[in-house]
Amino acid sequence: MGSKERKGTRRDRSKKLSTRVPTLGYYLIVTDTQETERNYFEGLRETIPEHLKDRLIIKVERARTVDLVQKCRELISKEPQYRIPWIILDCDQIACFDEIILAAEKNDINVGWSNPCIEIWFYSYFDIPPTCIESTECCDKFKNRFRAITASVYEKSDAEIYNKLSQFGDEKTAIKIAKQNHKAKLNDGILKPSKMVSTTTLYQLVGEIREKITTD
Repeated sequence: MGSKERKGTRRDRSKKLSTRVPTLGYYLIVTDTQETERNYFEGLRETIPEHLKDRLIIKVERARTVDLVQKCRELISKEPQYRIPWIILDCDQIACFDEIILAAEKNDINVGWSNPCIEIWFYSYFDIPPTCIESTECCDKFKNRFRAITASVYEKSDAEIYNKLSQFGDEKTAIKIAKQNHKAKLNDGILKPSKMVSTTTLYQLVGEIREKITTD
């Protein structure tokens, strides 16, 4: 075999390795926040057992709220054959909240949304969340609950937020609470996410990933 043939063989092998598909999924998560959502999902990623880390991948990226769908499309276009795309956003006075969600769904992008904010999801780790229309009210109520249970102060920039929620709360209960609440809103004929106060769909993403981690 000549040197050119050998080089060609090496290139083919490299290309094959670079496109190997993680059997449990490659989750591409694009969020519009600098810290809270990123810290939470990076914390979840760290709980993946060592023997599954080449089979289940979670990558977190950031974009402006209005660019979430476009950014996600750009990222999945590089390896569309196996990336599982999600955008994560809070209602939190976003005028085009419903429109962003609809645009994502039209582009086959999953959406983990919270109304009014992600603290509604966090609260579910401890109990059924209260009705909160404004994000400031939601954050304040969660801070109080968090302090009562953990004896520490909640900070949106807390890099250990996932670990703390898992340690002092119950993720299975959170998924159950959020799922029931979301279903109840739909059964009541409330279809627009912007109208589903104190509701989140993050249970869908977290539940799917957690099931893969614990059952494989």
